[in-house]
Amino acid sequence: MKNRPPLWYTIQAILGTLVEEATLLIIVLWVLPAFGIRAPLWVLAILMLALAALSYVRYRLGRTTFFLPRREYVESLVGCEGVVTRSLNPEGYVKIQGVLWKATCAEGYLEVGTEVVVLEVDGLKLLVVPKGQQDVETGL
Repeated sequence: MKNRPPLWYTIQAILGTLVEEATLLIIVLWVLPAFGIRAPLWVLAILMLALAALSYVRYRLGRTTFFLPRREYVESLVGCEGVVTRSLNPEGYVKIQGVLWKATCAEGYLEVGTEVVVLEVDGLKLLVVPKGQQDVETGL
C-alpha cells in the first residue's frame, strides 16, 4: 500500500484516458470524414494504442510525485536544531533536517560539528547560534 498513489489519482487517470480515447474516436470517425478525410480502422487502432501508452506513461511519471518528501516553508526552521558542516566564519553551511543551508553566526565563528539552533531566516540564509545560547540571544 505504501507505493500506491491515492485512489482519486488513479480514477482521474482512467477517466481522463477514456475521455481522450472517446475524443479521438469521434474525430476520426465523424469529424475527419466531414472534411473528406477517411482513415482506415487500423490507423484508428494504432492512434488509440499510442494514446493509451502515452496516458500510461503520464500516469507512471505523475504518481512518483506522491512519494517525494514533504517540503516545508523556510520560516518553519526557526527554533530547529542542526549541525555545522562547513565552519561559520561568520558565514558557512549547516545541515538542518537533512538539508544543507547557508548560514551566518551571531558569535562570529563556529567549528564543524558544532550543534546550532536557528534564530531567524533572512531569505534563504539562516542566522544561527550555538545550542544552549538561544535563550541568551532571544532573552527567554
